[in-house]
Formats: sequence, C-alpha cells, structure tokens
Amino acid sequence: MREWWHWSQNHSREELGFAVVGIGRFGSAVCRELLKNGADVLAVDSSEKAIEELRQLEPSIEARVVDSTDEESMREAGVLEMGTVVVGISEPIEASITTTLIAKDSEGSRVRQVIARATSDLHEKMLTRVGADRVVFPSRMQGERLGLELVRPNLIERLELDDQTGIDEIKVPEIFVGCSLRDLNLRKNFLVNVLAAGPTKRLTVNPPATFVLEEDHVLVVMGLMEDLQKLPQS
Repeated sequence: MREWWHWSQNHSREELGFAVVGIGRFGSAVCRELLKNGADVLAVDSSEKAIEELRQLEPSIEARVVDSTDEESMREAGVLEMGTVVVGISEPIEASITTTLIAKDSEGSRVRQVIARATSDLHEKMLTRVGADRVVFPSRMQGERLGLELVRPNLIERLELDDQTGIDEIKVPEIFVGCSLRDLNLRKNFLVNVLAAGPTKRLTVNPPATFVLEEDHVLVVMGLMEDLQKLPQS
C-alpha cells in the first residue's frame, strides 16, 4: 500500500510564500485568509498607517512599509523571493502596473505568479500586457475567496455549515490517486468524513470502503475547517 501519509509539506519559500502588495480592504482580506490557512505571508504597503492597522489586527504577520514602484525596495523587502505576489493596489493605476512589472521581470525574481487587482477593463488589459498571470475584480472575487483559492488550489467549492464546520468539494489529490477509501482512512488520519466521491457528474454518495479514487475524481468531505485544511493539495 502506498505510504501516502509521509507526504511532505517542506517546500521552499518561493514555492509556498505569498506577498500581498497594497493593504486596503481587499489586500487585508487576502492576508487574513492566507494566515488563517497557515500560509507564509509578507504584507507591504507604502502607507505606514495601513501597515500599523494590519499589525494591530494580525500581530504575527510580517508587514513592511515599502514603495512597490521601486525595484530595490521590493527586493530588499523580500517580495521578489515569494512564489506568488498579489497586487491589491487599485489607485493610482500606474502603481499597480509598475508593481506587476517589477514582480514579473526583475532580474533574479523568484516570483512564479502575479495576481493583480483591476478597476476597469482597460486596467485589466494593461496588467495582462505587463505580465500579470491572473487579473481579478473585487466585485467579482472578494479577498477572502482569493486567499482560500491560493492555499487550496484543488478546492472546487466550500459550504460553511457554521464558523467551525464545513463541507468541501475537492479535486482528488495526486497522492490519493489509485488508493481505496479503506487505504486512506480519511476519518482516522484527517478527521474528515467522506460524503461522496467519483466523477463530477456521477458522484457516488456514501461510497464503500473499496471505492478506488482516480485522477479525474472529486471528493466531497465534511469536517472541522482546520482539519479540512490539512488535506493534501496536490
């Protein structure tokens, strides 16, 4: 039987670290959700007031006052060492575009993806042209949801039953493929209950222990939020 339980979470900072540039309502929400899910987060803003307010809400966060339009300041702050950079700046537009360009094109940058916030279709087009991997509109995607997606890339949908318990529909992690539910014993090893499993349009409700998970399957699991977050992500 595959020893999937030895799955390691020891990855370098550029693989799992997140920098959030621009700590307004949107950026703060992204930071909070990332922290809640145990992510390594660096928050930066040009406003000392914004940084202090964030530190009061999240005392454990690494937060710095940085001019994100200055390449050396971004480098010294450690932003270019992070795997994902979320540019939450809305105005001025030039600042968000310059920040995105610095994160993507600076020499030696380890940033793998930049997710930038846009305020208009033109802004979106300009961000894409300078290298943004993904552009979001706050009206279409709130910060909490983006933060959750970043740390749970295989999450399809979540239903929160209360502030502690939820039901997640997830893509089957690669490490689970080929294993039966008996092998995985998710209730014992992750403290979550399997409600359904199988292809998206042909789910088997309350699947038997002999049910074998395949690459294109999804899992519907219920448990405490903190336990759901411990499930493998890939």
